Amino acid sequence: MKLLLKQALIADRHSPYNGQVKDILIADGTIEKIEDHLDAEVDQLIETEGLTVSPGWVDIFAHFNDPGYEFKETLESGANAAAAGGFTNVFLIPNSNPVVSNKAQVEYIVQKAKGFSVTLLPLGSITKNADGKELAEMYDMRNSGAVAFTDGTNAVQTSGLLLKALQYVKACNGVLIQIPVDNSIGQHGLMNEGIISTQMGLPGIPAIAEEIIISRDIELLRYTQSKLHITGISTSKGIELIRAAKISGINITCSVTPYHLFFCDEDLQQYDTNLKVNPPLRSRSDMMALRQAVMDGVIDCIVSHHLPHDWDNKTCEFEYAKYGMIGLESSYSVFNTLFPHMPIEQVTDLFSSKARKIFNLPQPSIDLNNQADITLFDRSSKYIFDNSCIKSKSKNTPFTGRELSGKVIGIINKESLYLND
Repeated sequence: MKLLLKQALIADRHSPYNGQVKDILIADGTIEKIEDHLDAEVDQLIETEGLTVSPGWVDIFAHFNDPGYEFKETLESGANAAAAGGFTNVFLIPNSNPVVSNKAQVEYIVQKAKGFSVTLLPLGSITKNADGKELAEMYDMRNSGAVAFTDGTNAVQTSGLLLKALQYVKACNGVLIQIPVDNSIGQHGLMNEGIISTQMGLPGIPAIAEEIIISRDIELLRYTQSKLHITGISTSKGIELIRAAKISGINITCSVTPYHLFFCDEDLQQYDTNLKVNPPLRSRSDMMALRQAVMDGVIDCIVSHHLPHDWDNKTCEFEYAKYGMIGLESSYSVFNTLFPHMPIEQVTDLFSSKARKIFNLPQPSIDLNNQADITLFDRSSKYIFDNSCIKSKSKNTPFTGRELSGKVIGIINKESLYLND
């Protein structure tokens, strides 16, 4: 298949064409020509005002629910959601049924996902069944294709166990991913603890539940000299702890979700269950601190935390609703709406380059004779995010009906093309 991208702005700091507007000819997944103007007989011509191309985006924390919860999402529907959101690579958390805690489960995902245009990379669990009691077979999972290790939506609570895991993965140059939640604090909380939770009459989850875990994990990391990534960070003090840890030289990285940047606990006053997430939406000052941390470069990656839920688990009383929202299709647009003037190289670092570096993934470059692993997007167009934009089987998102700025056009990956309608 031959593709021709007309007048595309190349946003790739690793490319000799970075910052230039070029025509790009791609044949059978390989970049054949990059010139000012090209004319060729092709199968697909892509000519869109404002077309920008970058190395394919990476999402490091998404739940596709396969096997066991396919009524919420499948590998196929999740891959379609990822492609619609501009992601060519997605890490899948292990909280399926059974949990991905051995090499057979890793191989199941690797084999089943081979035919998709999006590369799906399984995350193995740190502990067996992600229950925090006994270490899983991480070395075997790594050899079978696990890109990193996490207990997903369950943070490892026992210090000694996490210490052993950090030591263990050093043998295979692995990385642990941890959500910063101390389950023993605010155990029955439903949202951020503060004035808003008091006004709403809902039990709160205090910020210290996050900050204690981050502080503890930093000390364990300092002791082991291993690699750790904190995802879903939500508090200003958490950011400062990670900033200081980075300055001290330990190997810690972090990511934030677009919804923690877009919303705060004040937005929960209508009891919208789609905004019930974990870690919870924090105060306005925390939200603004996260935005500043993105600008300052403390945040390494933008992550969707795509957690699909069926209608029954979200259309119910706030107390009984499950935590999480879908996010793959909306991540870029939400981010671009908040940061429309961010330098394009910084955007592509947050969505692609830094995640590839942290997790030792190949770094594709838009250059001659390279395989095409490319995201196509437009930074300026505005649109209403509605159900037609959602390719996931689930619809649990608070962004439906909102005007967003910046739209994903499609992806090119594994010799295939995906275009949004």
